[in-house]
Amino acid sequence: MPAPRPAAAHYPKDIYTEPEPDPHTLANLGPLTGMAGIWSGARGLDVNPKADGPEKQAYIEHMELQPIDAQTNGPQLFYGLRYHTRIVKPNDVETFHDQVGYWLWEPATGTVILTLSIPRGQAAMAVGKAAPDARSFILQAVRGATTNGIVSNPFLEHAFRTDNYSIKVTINNDGTWSYEQETTLVIPGQAEPFRHTDRNTLRKLGEPTPNPTAQAAAGSTGG
Repeated sequence: MPAPRPAAAHYPKDIYTEPEPDPHTLANLGPLTGMAGIWSGARGLDVNPKADGPEKQAYIEHMELQPIDAQTNGPQLFYGLRYHTRIVKPNDVETFHDQVGYWLWEPATGTVILTLSIPRGQAAMAVGKAAPDARSFILQAVRGATTNGIVSNPFLEHAFRTDNYSIKVTINNDGTWSYEQETTLVIPGQAEPFRHTDRNTLRKLGEPTPNPTAQAAAGSTGG
């Protein structure tokens, strides 16, 4: 179901005044903390639709998630990570999937947001709730929603209409993190929606680079 539009009473009367954020994004990422950095996953599995039935495809993934400076919408405050993931099939150099966007954490409301865009003419925003120390959380986007929606180019809307997208993230005790995502597709000629699934576990290759205001703060104190 689409996320309900919050009642105006939940917002402060002053919608212009911005808070003073902490310059150190990495210290304020809440449940996203374990995802910052450079990662690789070699055991991905994609189940996608083909004319003669579902196809299972192994994939290898390289993902980079770097902290950004805090973002405000008047009194609203986000800390977040800018990400880029590139996926290839084993023993192949051609890009199988490319995706960019942001992971955002709003401490005041316990809201996690994922924005995503892919170069096949599709974008979405998935939203969920989590505790600051959560080790697992689920986000959802729904076709037709204005606060956690999905938009597609005309061909995808016709041939592979995306009605729902969900992703579950789990921060593992060994320092890895995993995701399981499901995209519900409505395809002409198929009696039932198709459950397009992807999953992978990512292992850290490198640490994140502090965001610009954090670097400036460190420089001003001689750190």
